[in-house]
Amino acid sequence: MIETYPTIIGNLEIPSINIIKAEVYVFRAPIDIPVKTSFGTMRDRPAVLLRLEDTDGNFGWGEVWCNFPSCGAEHRGRLLIDVLVPLLSALPPMSPMEAFHALNENVRILKIQTGETGPLDQTIAAVDIALWDLASRKLKRPLYSVFNRNYVKGVKAYASGIHPDAALKLISKCRSKGYSDYKIKVGFEHGRDVQTVRHIADILTHDEILMLDANQGWSLEQAKNFSSEVSSMPIKWIEEPLPADRPLTEWTELSNASTIAIAAGENIQGAQSFLDVISSKFLKYIQPDACKWGGVTGCYYIALRALELGKIYCPHYLGGGIGLLASAHILAASGGEGMLEIDVNPNPLREILAMPHPEIQQGTFLIPQKDGLGVEPDLKLAQKFLIESHIFEA
Repeated sequence: MIETYPTIIGNLEIPSINIIKAEVYVFRAPIDIPVKTSFGTMRDRPAVLLRLEDTDGNFGWGEVWCNFPSCGAEHRGRLLIDVLVPLLSALPPMSPMEAFHALNENVRILKIQTGETGPLDQTIAAVDIALWDLASRKLKRPLYSVFNRNYVKGVKAYASGIHPDAALKLISKCRSKGYSDYKIKVGFEHGRDVQTVRHIADILTHDEILMLDANQGWSLEQAKNFSSEVSSMPIKWIEEPLPADRPLTEWTELSNASTIAIAAGENIQGAQSFLDVISSKFLKYIQPDACKWGGVTGCYYIALRALELGKIYCPHYLGGGIGLLASAHILAASGGEGMLEIDVNPNPLREILAMPHPEIQQGTFLIPQKDGLGVEPDLKLAQKFLIESHIFEA
């Protein structure tokens, strides 16, 4: 159970919110080049958004993680419509953190009964993000400044989602946009992966950084062998070298055997599981995904605990624009040396679902200084990608 947040955060009283209207939007955008990982392929780009409105006309936007399976967006949309929105509408006025705890408690037995812990966590995350967006708009502050009163112009960003086959072309393109840090996919074929990593490491300049993401693609022995073969290369971290459900003893053994730091978090579920890995020594980089678990409430909490124990909070993200902005605000609020993950594969839903979309300047993602997340979807432009929408009014 996450500790209850204090009523006062950043010297501001967090308002109670009374929701009277909810809108659910399910999008799916075609792409020319599939996004490949070691465990599956995305042949289009989906997104599920939630808009909440209170009795005073204030509103906020949230996003659900829905990349997999291929029917994930439609399924999460139905969970919002049939489960989460009715539960939220039945709650009395309360703050976002109170609603987060209440919703989790309300679906606790449903998670056990259905085995759908992940999808329900993902929809609660969307509700939480939308409530925080709404609350900070109500306070007339950028979301990050509700937690951190210091001005933050932007956060360091890195280019992510880079498939080995397109790595050289994409890195060159990203350089032109000001990136100097790149994460490429591995976990496909061992020999080819090693060769690709070596080739890319050779063409990087002295101030550029390389990270690797195996997407849970290896056994312990495979991960140890790969780490050993690339140990002489300038690699910042290897992400998810093992499946997230492998015992902590395996992660610890790999960490002890590897000279390269290990990162993980996108597939860790629940506050206690995060606290367990944060308190261990095998992870240096902690990577919760705000649209997959925790929203703002959960991920900000985990970010602070990670920083307290000398870890580096690096939010995971690979989806639409609302989730990206939420991740950026959480990182700006928590501080530290972490970087914002930005998927550089084509995704029309990244920009048009978060307008005006922030710029990347010298590898820095600029934080909107407007109220809330500082962006809104352009529903007119997104209309051609809309699969379904539903509106609920109290």
